[in-house]
Amino acid sequence: MTPTGKMLIGQQSVCGHRDAIRAINPATNTPLEPAYAGGDEQHVEQACALAWLAFDAYRETTLADRAALLETIASHIEALGDELIERACA
Repeated sequence: MTPTGKMLIGQQSVCGHRDAIRAINPATNTPLEPAYAGGDEQHVEQACALAWLAFDAYRETTLADRAALLETIASHIEALGDELIERACA
């Protein structure tokens, strides 16, 4: 897992156009890399439109399909292992 400084919108890696946003490690008070360029109104509108489309498809799925999706997501998160935990702690 390597943070890229880009947003993910609809399976696309997108660069923002606004001022950079930086996370700060509270234990050391140092900025974390990379900086993320903020999204603009167009990015928000695109993300919201895609979310509505996904919701329409998702609500038609069975509970078993939803459970399988959540289990798949959990497996991918767990596969990141210590790297994700270290970043989250930072």
